[in-house]
Amino acid sequence: MALSSTKSIASLQAEASAEGSHTLKRALSATNLTLLGIGAIIGAGIFVLTGNAAAQYAGPAVPLSFVIAGFGCLFAGLCYAEFSSMIPIAGSAYTYAYATMGEFVAWVIGWDLILEYLFGAATVAVGWSGYFGSLLKDFGITLSPAWTQAPYTWTAQNELVHNPGGIMNLPAVVLVFALTVLLVIGIKESANFNNLIVFLKVAIVFLVIGFGAMYVNPSNWHPFVPPNTTGKFGEFGYTGVLRAAAVVFFAYIGFDAVSTAAQEAKNPQKDVPVGILLSLGICTALYIAMSLVLTGLAHYTTLNVPHPVSAAIEAVGPALAWLGWIVDLGATLGLASVVLVMLLAQPRIFFSMSNDGLLPPMFSAVHPKFRTPWIPQILTGIVAAIVAGLLPVGLLGQLVSIGTLMAFVIVCGGIIVLRNRSPEMARPFKTPWVPVVPILGIIFCAGLMFSLPPDTWIRLVIWMALGLIVYFAYSRSHSKLASSGG
Repeated sequence: MALSSTKSIASLQAEASAEGSHTLKRALSATNLTLLGIGAIIGAGIFVLTGNAAAQYAGPAVPLSFVIAGFGCLFAGLCYAEFSSMIPIAGSAYTYAYATMGEFVAWVIGWDLILEYLFGAATVAVGWSGYFGSLLKDFGITLSPAWTQAPYTWTAQNELVHNPGGIMNLPAVVLVFALTVLLVIGIKESANFNNLIVFLKVAIVFLVIGFGAMYVNPSNWHPFVPPNTTGKFGEFGYTGVLRAAAVVFFAYIGFDAVSTAAQEAKNPQKDVPVGILLSLGICTALYIAMSLVLTGLAHYTTLNVPHPVSAAIEAVGPALAWLGWIVDLGATLGLASVVLVMLLAQPRIFFSMSNDGLLPPMFSAVHPKFRTPWIPQILTGIVAAIVAGLLPVGLLGQLVSIGTLMAFVIVCGGIIVLRNRSPEMARPFKTPWVPVVPILGIIFCAGLMFSLPPDTWIRLVIWMALGLIVYFAYSRSHSKLASSGG
């Protein structure tokens, strides 16, 4: 079987229709999809990585980093929109690639998504732990630092060193295990609950921006772009702004959730692109405003903590003390919901790849009572809990960012390939100005990848090498497409 063999779009649509009464109902409007995108995007990026990126790389210029990352997402989002309109069924970039670019590229993206969601869940769990500890402190409860810190820390010089004061980030571990149990049992959140969480997170962001703006100290913004030096707090200058853009790119992860809901959209060829682009635009504006307020409330060098929003509010003093516990509560609930979504998404990637024969059958095993992919769910929970408990947020954020950037580069490149290879395919939504937009997406995303530290690249190469070993040792010979003569 050729590595470029594809699953036909007709076969994918037949799989969806074969579910009968379980076929997803097309009931989502452009507004619903936009809210879905905002709910998925607003998470660890705004509550955690904003402060880390400012303290270590960009200083007060971190809003520029969000603008750069936002443009990269815009170009990638337009490419995602074309794929989702071509294959308007539930799925992901893995499914799109299998239907259009072939099994090998689909494997690469699928393996890459494992890195994205697995480490993404761990990253958000670490951020959740910081806000959970801060929330308990608001009520007079202080957790032992030894059990709220990882045994390793990530320095500004991109080095992983031993942290003698930390044993394990126990709250993060407990959260991941608790959510894993709920997902195995088959917890199902209602639309009303999801809307409440979205409203809560966005309302808190507006509260911080609105009331925080009144206490901004403009001197904290000078110099706006710190000198290009590497010292105690990291590497700054415009190089630091670019590197911070690669780090805060993690903040935008989630807009692809809009494309995975294409099968539930009333008019996917129109509503999905609107949902993607509008949610990206709104969230980018919120990120810029929030980062300006945070660096105005407190000096950027004080924001390299797991809960930078709370730290910035505490720096103001009694005037904003009333807002502290509200931020901690909202961030705790909001970040927990993001962890839940990522822990839910990861086993679905395993499940889909296993159904195609690319992973062993146990990865698509369904629990006889709960009807959930319980084995991959438990495996995901165990690995995510270990990673969250032992590794620092800085290292995890960089791993997730480079994995996502790589997937976006492949998606953008796939649009160019498909336009040349299959120009006759129906495209309800067409990415504008091809190949300019995909090329710009590749340039932006690849540029952000190259701005990340060399050690992050080494870890990506090792991860992809492991994936290639698995593919050629097992997946290629067990592929259902290959056995069917595809």
